[in-house]
Amino acid sequence: MQTFDLATTPLRELNQALHAVASGSNDTHFEVLNPRGSHSVAVGVDAPVTVDMQGNVGYYCAGMNAQATINIHGSAGPGVAENMMSGTVVIDGDASQYAGATGRGGLLVIKGNAASRCGISMKGIDIVVRGNIGHMSAFMAQSGNLVVLGDAGEALGDSLYEARLFVRGNVRSLGADCIEKEMRPEHLDLLRSLLERAEITDADPADFKRYGSARKLYNFNIDNADAY
Repeated sequence: MQTFDLATTPLRELNQALHAVASGSNDTHFEVLNPRGSHSVAVGVDAPVTVDMQGNVGYYCAGMNAQATINIHGSAGPGVAENMMSGTVVIDGDASQYAGATGRGGLLVIKGNAASRCGISMKGIDIVVRGNIGHMSAFMAQSGNLVVLGDAGEALGDSLYEARLFVRGNVRSLGADCIEKEMRPEHLDLLRSLLERAEITDADPADFKRYGSARKLYNFNIDNADAY
């Protein structure tokens, strides 16, 4: 295992080492000490490596992640796992604004709470939040799944398309064109699979409600003008 102490080693050296991992390499486990809220840690990783960060990170950690498993043993600043492509990002603590924004694939697990705009414009990513999420989460979400074991803030799913939202707690309010939908057997199976992937064993899929698009805003209609 390679260890990088960001108290003494420039962040650029860590990111360069992660980008330089060769196909078939056995050097696939990295430990990061003293991240101390550094920004853009492990951005753009595109290799099947494991990165363990021992502390809090700043803006855009694990952005554009592909293939890698990135464990943050602390909390994360705004934009964690932004535009994530594949792989897994797990946050032991809380996540700030727009976690998983525009994510196209992979799994983001937040064991604490997530702030506003979690999953904004998500495009295929799966996000599981054990705690609560803030307002305007899943705004314009296009595809993928957002699972929330706690409560959701105001305007959940505003102007979303075909993403699926599952919330166990209370929803402060729904955004434009977002409605509660029937939880059918296939959705229970999907939710059970997502919880298993997130290693959550103390939640019953039957306790969740599903939310999705009413599909009234796909095309402009003057009769719906007040909803835009």
